[in-house]
Amino acid sequence: MRPRVLGIDLDPQTRCGHYHSALDIIAIKMKCCGAYYACKDCHDALADHTAEVWPRSEWNQLAVLCGSCGMELTVAQYLGCSDKCPGCSSPFNPRCRNHYHFYFETEGSAA
Repeated sequence: MRPRVLGIDLDPQTRCGHYHSALDIIAIKMKCCGAYYACKDCHDALADHTAEVWPRSEWNQLAVLCGSCGMELTVAQYLGCSDKCPGCSSPFNPRCRNHYHFYFETEGSAA
């Protein structure tokens, strides 16, 4: 069964009102609450707490959902997947890299 995804104006492939291009088909399980959200802006709008990033020590946790096939990926799998789902080969938005620091510990960020 596919995990529930929260967000604003969601479509069946997890696109939301904030990010809705053909490639915007991932949802991220937020470290802070363990719920999948379409994006950080949806989390900020709907949750009653501040978002937390996934520390490197937990990149083995399932935390990314392909909105096309429903496959759950670990953070490490997602970061190493070359912008396509390893399960169904659907392309992911390569510009999401610009937002990794909102979700995942990066160089210079504190977890």
